[in-house]
Amino acid sequence: MLTMKEITEWGSALMVFASGGLAGHYASMGMTTIQWAGAAAAVLGSVTVAVAVRVWPAPVKAKADR
Repeated sequence: MLTMKEITEWGSALMVFASGGLAGHYASMGMTTIQWAGAAAAVLGSVTVAVAVRVWPAPVKAKADR
């Protein structure tokens, strides 16, 4: 069964792939400098999310007194 961590990791990887693919597709059709900057920001943003998802520490759970 898929855990929430696996879903977020695969989802962020998909976001990187999709933003890079779209940026490459539109770059091949011709983009202005402003569009290039926006595409680069989108790709860098999605990479940042993917890295954050993988390195963010899990919440610490308190031990119950028994």
